[in-house]
Formats: sequence, structure tokens, C-alpha cells
Amino acid sequence: MALSEAEINAALQNLPGWEHSDGAITKTYALPSYTAGLAFATAIGIIAEGLNHHPDLSIGYKKVTVLFTTHDDGNVITDKDIEAATRIEALDFPRE
Repeated sequence: MALSEAEINAALQNLPGWEHSDGAITKTYALPSYTAGLAFATAIGIIAEGLNHHPDLSIGYKKVTVLFTTHDDGNVITDKDIEAATRIEALDFPRE
């Protein structure tokens, strides 16, 4: 079920750096190296697989961009997106 604008804004208060736009939440992480970004993306993939909720990932030089939307509910933000972002935030990775 889609979250309201107020629910999304409240949830993002606990997710520093995450932004809401066009039915998705997104964040770009800065990492110390390209290989750190690959490892971080792999960790995100493991979380996503465990939740059966997969983000769009973009891996660049020393950065990883994560975008979540719930496709099954019509490309809206749901509790699934917030839960996945919260778990990613809990990862202990070196960040720049």
C-alpha cells in the first residue's frame, strides 16, 4: 500500500541523505574506492534478496546510487522501500 506524502517525509527524517522524487526514494553514497563501491553494492544486493525487494543500482567511480520504488504497487513508495533503505543505512561501510 502506498505511503502518504506525510508518512514518506516522516520516514525520511530517520534516513539522512535519502530523497523522495517521482514515486521513488534515492540516495547516492560516496565511498573511498571503486572496489569499496562494488562491495557495498553487493551488500545491498544481499539485503534486497533477503527482503525480496530489489532497488535500481548505479555503480560509478567511488559512488553508488540506490533507488527504491515498489513496482508491484504501481511505482509508489511503500513500507518495503523504507525498510530496505533502513537496513542499508545500518551497513557498516567506510564512506567519504
